[in-house]
Amino acid sequence: MKAPVSWLRDLVALPADADTAKLADQFTKVGLTVEHIEQTGSPVTGPLVVGRVLSLLEEPQKNGKVIRYCRVDVGELNDEATEEFPASRGIVCGADNFVEGDLVVVALPGAVLPGDFAISARKTYGHISDGMICAEDEIGLGDDHAGIMVLEPGSAEPGQDAVELLWSADEVLDIDVTPDLSYCLSLRGLAREAAIANGVSYEDRYRAKLPEPVEGGHPVVLESDRCPAFVALTIEGIDPTAASPAWMVDRLRASGVRSISLPVDVTNYVMLESGQPLHAYDAAKLRGPIRVRLANEGETLRTLDGQDRVLDVDDLLITDDSGPIGLAGVMGGESTQVSDTTTSIVLEAAAFVPASVSRTFRRHGLPSEASKRFERGVDPQLGYAAAKRAAKLLTASGGGEVTAETVVGSVPAGARITLRAGLVSSVLGMKVEQEEITRLLSAAAIPVTMLGDSLTVDAPSWRGDLVDPYDVVEEIGRHVGYDRIGLSLPVPAETHGLDPRIRDRRAALRAVAALGFTEVLTLPFSSPAELDQLGIQEGDPRRAQVSLANPLSETQGKLRTTLLPGLFAAVSRNTSRSLGDLAIFEQGRVFFDEGPSVAPRPSVTQRPSDEELAQIDAALPAQPENIAAVVTGNWRPAGWWGPAVPADWTHVVAFAERAAAAVGVRFERRNAEQAPWHPGRCAELSVDGIVLGHAGELHPNVVKAFRLPGRSCAVELNLDLLLAKARQGGEIGPLSAFPLVKEDVALIVDDAVAVSDVQQALADGAGDVLESIALFDVYTGDQVGQGRKSLAFALRFRSDKTMTDAEAAEARQNAVEVAVERFGAVQRA
Repeated sequence: MKAPVSWLRDLVALPADADTAKLADQFTKVGLTVEHIEQTGSPVTGPLVVGRVLSLLEEPQKNGKVIRYCRVDVGELNDEATEEFPASRGIVCGADNFVEGDLVVVALPGAVLPGDFAISARKTYGHISDGMICAEDEIGLGDDHAGIMVLEPGSAEPGQDAVELLWSADEVLDIDVTPDLSYCLSLRGLAREAAIANGVSYEDRYRAKLPEPVEGGHPVVLESDRCPAFVALTIEGIDPTAASPAWMVDRLRASGVRSISLPVDVTNYVMLESGQPLHAYDAAKLRGPIRVRLANEGETLRTLDGQDRVLDVDDLLITDDSGPIGLAGVMGGESTQVSDTTTSIVLEAAAFVPASVSRTFRRHGLPSEASKRFERGVDPQLGYAAAKRAAKLLTASGGGEVTAETVVGSVPAGARITLRAGLVSSVLGMKVEQEEITRLLSAAAIPVTMLGDSLTVDAPSWRGDLVDPYDVVEEIGRHVGYDRIGLSLPVPAETHGLDPRIRDRRAALRAVAALGFTEVLTLPFSSPAELDQLGIQEGDPRRAQVSLANPLSETQGKLRTTLLPGLFAAVSRNTSRSLGDLAIFEQGRVFFDEGPSVAPRPSVTQRPSDEELAQIDAALPAQPENIAAVVTGNWRPAGWWGPAVPADWTHVVAFAERAAAAVGVRFERRNAEQAPWHPGRCAELSVDGIVLGHAGELHPNVVKAFRLPGRSCAVELNLDLLLAKARQGGEIGPLSAFPLVKEDVALIVDDAVAVSDVQQALADGAGDVLESIALFDVYTGDQVGQGRKSLAFALRFRSDKTMTDAEAAEARQNAVEVAVERFGAVQRA
């Protein structure tokens, strides 16, 4: 919102010391951030003057173009008179929209126009052009380039400074208005805030309420409750050639609005001043009553921007007997727009439901100054006062008179809010006396009644944001001053430290980071195409993707069910920039569609009930927390310390085991086939028979599809399940006073037998005295035969007494016998 300071001062009598910088600071303190302060002075430097065309000579050129060599009187800056030429300057011009005697704007040599365009005397088309006759856009005054500027006869004298004539110097506050302060999208609202900040009174010229229904003017029929009130004034006898007054054009330009015509300028001016969007219809083009209704299937409308729009049945329309003539609250239609022949208009000032306008302009991609205000909420009582103000301005400059009025509909009273005065102090954390509360609310034109410690606030029609006690507290806090509210930390309730789940998650993340992995954060969006690239087949749970209603990208319209594609994209991006040695990980949620579900939509006027919260929670998709990692290139680069160590499957398995060890969990590993890993090079990681994830080398097709370095490896775990296992245990057992006995055993088995199965057989056979078992060697070769392998295990025994050598040997033999029985294992000597 751009607010010219001169306009603000016209609406409220601000004290002399309230300069522009002080106003900017005051607005910012109440939540209306002033982004910057602009100056509306001329962008032209150097001599820019008024000239009178004394003569012109048209000269056709060989290229078909016709130029005019003009003699222009520029007052005291004229060249000396000669016998051939009077005191004037010779200027070459290509425009043809002026005649002898016209007043024009001339940039003389030494002037610099916008775009750093310097003017100098130069020879062109056989003449010395001693300056430039300017068009509106060439001097930064507007966008018109249809011809040069021609000033009104008698409005200036040759040689007069055109900068002083055409520009009114002003300062403009560019304010970021938040959605909850929609009434400040107007000079009316900003003037009220300035008055409160400076402790002066404010006389609201738009204080008149919506009157009782009147049906004396152009007939209006409301067929939808999305338009609670509609005002239509009929104004006849307007001079279609009347120009907008200069002061109005200046203020519109300073506010970032281009002057178009008197009716359009007046509606824009009143919208900026009051906050009420208006629309002017050419009365001669209306066919029958104005009707406000929802669109029918297949209806179309050509809007003022010249676009034909197919309407939706949810669009609220302004129509007459010919059909749609406007999108309510968004933009008018081309068929009834005012033109340079319009002599009578019907002026509309209506109230529309904000959500309806918001849906319509977003559906059609048609934001406008009107829709920006309507979607945030416009004072429903404002329409009549704004229409009367616009009619007064229009007839003052364009003649005519208001011949009829129509007012239909009504608006409900604002909310009545009751609260304790003590609530203000308790929420703000500072003492605010009841007298100050009453003073601030009254200054903001918010009626308040005080009875003891109880306050009753009647929200005015233009403050739709005041609906509950805490809104009133915020309003008081804004004007008390956020800078006066002290800093105080809340006192937490007595606790027993971090939640175990939070503690364990932090421990796991610290552990993998200490291992050398770097955490990254990727977007949670995915697509079925990425699952195809991962080789995930139909029926896999990871195929149950949640669809997004409004995705950022059509190519990623789903939520992820695995973290790996995001990590692969990060790897691809880094390797494309020659960063090939990577060890990255991510911890985040994945999402699974569990079938259709409907969540209730609670009212925004109160806290959802426990039942509603439970229904919302039940409608959410399953969203477990996962952790995943990828390694590529070298784990350790080559150097004086030795050759490079390639990153391989051992590093991603170590990632998983380090995370598990940090929360007191030990994984069981088993060979498995799981996309996107390479068959035979994938480890299934489980605890107590529950699979928590997989790790290993990626399938070559996946490496190719995601453009990863060869032999890339990855791991993904269900962190929720891992933490759940951690919470079930975590206790440290008593230390034994008896010594450990070490025994090693090597068994020859078929290649097809899994190491984990042999290890389990040894553990089952050894019994309770086995404290630990670990594989330390695998051998294949001539000594064990074709299709066979030798597995060497380190067994560690401990009992509740000192074990003898014989007891340890017996335990080892028992373990071997079970392996022999299950797999036909042969013990190596």
